[in-house]
Amino acid sequence: MRNFISECIRFRHNFQPALPVTPSPVLDFKFAALPADPSAHPTGSPTPSALARTLKPVRNPRLRGLQCLRCDALYPVTLTHDGCPACKRAGFHVALRASYLPDLADEADAADMAEGHDAIPMPYAPGFTLGEGRTPMLEMMELARHFGVARLGLKDESSNPTGSHKDRMRAVGVAQALDFGAHTLVLASSGNAAVSAAHYAWAAGLRCEVATYEGMPATYTRQLDALGARRYVFADNAGRWAFVRERSQYPGYFALTNYRLPALGSAPLAIEGYKTIAPECVADAGLPDHIVIPTARGDLAWGIYAGFRDLLAAGRIPRLPRLWLVEPFPRLARVFAGGAINGSYPGHTAQFSTAGATVTYLQWQAATATGGGAVVVSDDEARAARRLLTAAGVSAELCAAGGLAALRQLRESGAIAADAHVVVMLTANASSDPSWPDPAV
Repeated sequence: MRNFISECIRFRHNFQPALPVTPSPVLDFKFAALPADPSAHPTGSPTPSALARTLKPVRNPRLRGLQCLRCDALYPVTLTHDGCPACKRAGFHVALRASYLPDLADEADAADMAEGHDAIPMPYAPGFTLGEGRTPMLEMMELARHFGVARLGLKDESSNPTGSHKDRMRAVGVAQALDFGAHTLVLASSGNAAVSAAHYAWAAGLRCEVATYEGMPATYTRQLDALGARRYVFADNAGRWAFVRERSQYPGYFALTNYRLPALGSAPLAIEGYKTIAPECVADAGLPDHIVIPTARGDLAWGIYAGFRDLLAAGRIPRLPRLWLVEPFPRLARVFAGGAINGSYPGHTAQFSTAGATVTYLQWQAATATGGGAVVVSDDEARAARRLLTAAGVSAELCAAGGLAALRQLRESGAIAADAHVVVMLTANASSDPSWPDPAV
């Protein structure tokens, strides 16, 4: 097992996307044959690894099902994620979360106890991993002085195997796919999520299908093609999500990302992968007062909230940090101003990873339950913040730099005090960001 994982990680470090590859064709998403059998899948995917196919994640015996975020109704764990039927009948579109029985035994090892991981229930232990997690916390003393806060840390998720925070969610998603006997991961993404899914699927011997936008940056398409992922191009979210929704209805297909309108969020068990960020933050730098998070539909923000919620319930921390969700144009901010949570709030942005017009109950809950809120950061503000990070020797995708710009706004408004300890989530670096390099000033 260890050798297998080492080879997977070595692949990531040695992979050179500039090498010639045979691009996979972009096809209409309707099946030519009923895909109940993976043999109906078009050729072109990598041969599943025999070793990966023998891996069987161990499901946490405390995992009792999926529970509604709003009404607490309990449902069985499945490969589909269509939200809470009871709330939907009442006119609310609400996602589900993993629900666990109380822990009656203490079997955690010393390292997990020291870092707080024993207080964070996870769906699988052991699960599937390529070495994601335990990313560094960068203490930015000069920038802390610049913004007038006591402490400023950057949680550097670019250190994950494929270079972004998405790897945490993919690891748990792959574990669920292997647990349920799925043969194909399917998702809607035109960026880091797609690259992460393709790598993890390849390593696990699973197929991967990605619904993308037109004009997906070449830095991403080269990696998807080299890993055998299939790309399907659509003009908008409605088309992408219709594709993922159709695929998810067939046996053996597991949708990792949202496919419903109004939006719900990604696969509930997969989102649990983000919870481990909470004990890592506490172990590395102590409990922060505020965490600033680039946000599209709120998977990351809710996972971080859930991790700190678990730590609070276990008595490991005295309070929750306030979570500030950063968006490139008003979406959640419009909901807080009285807009409908299931409304559409379109906008244009170069902050590629946090684009989109939808809001979810996930992100609303993460902000409101912690006393945080939404912060709108323009592209120009994000670029100015990225220049500061670059000068400090830190590479950041534009939306991650937007977190630093949000800190400026929060200090100016008084929402963050001068004695505060702040963490900004650095979701990925600039190496694959289509907006990089920034225009000259």
